[in-house]
Amino acid sequence: MGAGLSMTRDGGVLEPLLATDPVVGELDELQFSLGEGPSCDAMALGSPVLGSDLAGVAAGRRWPAFASAATERGVRGLFVFPVGAGAAKLGVLSVYRRQAGPLRPAQATDGLVFADAVFVLSLDHRHGISADLDEVIDTAFTARRAEVHQAAGLVAAQQSISVTNALARLRAHAYSSGLPLHRIAAAVMAGSLRLDSDHDGQMKEED
Repeated sequence: MGAGLSMTRDGGVLEPLLATDPVVGELDELQFSLGEGPSCDAMALGSPVLGSDLAGVAAGRRWPAFASAATERGVRGLFVFPVGAGAAKLGVLSVYRRQAGPLRPAQATDGLVFADAVFVLSLDHRHGISADLDEVIDTAFTARRAEVHQAAGLVAAQQSISVTNALARLRAHAYSSGLPLHRIAAAVMAGSLRLDSDHDGQMKEED
């Protein structure tokens, strides 16, 4: 079906960078919004995560929101390969397909090879890409990513909470509203959306 590449600045939160298909881009974005999914697990573990049937019971228990969203879009398999070496965690390469079932050994090997190639290209001056990872990511990431973090900072200041908790609230609002996270962030920065916590911890939009 297609593949997506997500990267991180500091080994922390993954941010979608490239996608070969609109649905792939949407699902990579959803994992970023939820903080849940095979890509997040592969980044945390530093090892491949092979989701052979997203409609299965195991996937539903492990990634309830993401697995449901993926199957609704006709995606049954997601295979994620870390991009990095040792303690250097740059991101993940995610391969999506519409059929359920495990990868063949040769396919799994190909995934590892491609992930290693992305790692090498990210650090190789000969290919015109800076060895400075921050510069690589700053060049590649779009302005909307900066806006998400700026919006998290604004919500944190408004509610006297940590930036991590503020980002979680932005993600929760994006998921509940069905809108992309970057659109929620843009609305917060424009002042057209204010996220508050009521007594039940729910989010509400103020005019």
